[in-house]
Amino acid sequence: MLAKLNITLEMIRFEHTIFALPFAFMGAFFAAGGMPEAAEIGWIVLAMVAVRSAAMAFNRLADMTIDTRNPRTAGRALPQKKLSRSFVIGLVISSSVVFVFAAAMLNTLALQLSPIALAIVLLYSYTKRFTWTTHFFLGLSLACAPVGAWIAITGSLAELPVLLGLAVLLWVSGFDIIYACQDVDFDRREGLHSVPARFGLSKALWLAALLHLGMIALLGHVFWKQGLGALSLAGLALVALLVAYEHSLVKPSDLSRINTAFFTVNGWISVLLFVTTGLDIIWHQVP
Repeated sequence: MLAKLNITLEMIRFEHTIFALPFAFMGAFFAAGGMPEAAEIGWIVLAMVAVRSAAMAFNRLADMTIDTRNPRTAGRALPQKKLSRSFVIGLVISSSVVFVFAAAMLNTLALQLSPIALAIVLLYSYTKRFTWTTHFFLGLSLACAPVGAWIAITGSLAELPVLLGLAVLLWVSGFDIIYACQDVDFDRREGLHSVPARFGLSKALWLAALLHLGMIALLGHVFWKQGLGALSLAGLALVALLVAYEHSLVKPSDLSRINTAFFTVNGWISVLLFVTTGLDIIWHQVP
């Protein structure tokens, strides 16, 4: 059982929940004007973990035959038959049920919108079969985090969480374009769609950089508009440096450090943004 649990957690890349969860917390802190109630945080965390688990498990199911043919992904759990299809289907269903239940425990609007959020994160798995904008669908999936957390706290929607969601969309789309560079030859052979496969590595990396610049500018606008102080701006400046470092790691002629750029640097970006912004929100009691 323990071995199966470890394989399952590896399959859904459980540790990468860190990419979206800090942005959900940012949305919740902004909505509450400070620290949300413990129960609200608990249900938000449960909803986030559940919906991401459903999305990742569904992605592995949808891509099983593709993963089998791709040398980079052939060692994953389903191609290697370390987990059965029926087990993973059960994981998708159970995680989806837990997500909807957690949404119901928050408020009526969260429950009403939970099927739409679930549809968005599941649809992403098929987008690379028909459009090179697939990266933006992934960005949209993670953009639901701050929007959903705001709704979880307030039971309504506003401009601020939408702007935060747009920043997440730009960030995620950019780093997913970088990550897709390593599969450019495979995607072209298989007829799969991505920005690198469509436009080439150099243009793809330039587009990723522009998206990340847009993210920094948008967050700066949000922080200024909300009256946050030096701590948030200092955190954003450090994030800008991390973004620059991320792009320095990957070049069209050298993709060997993509994993460092994708996993390590982006994990630090999301945590740093939440810690500095969350503390600033509490200090200023942002309405």
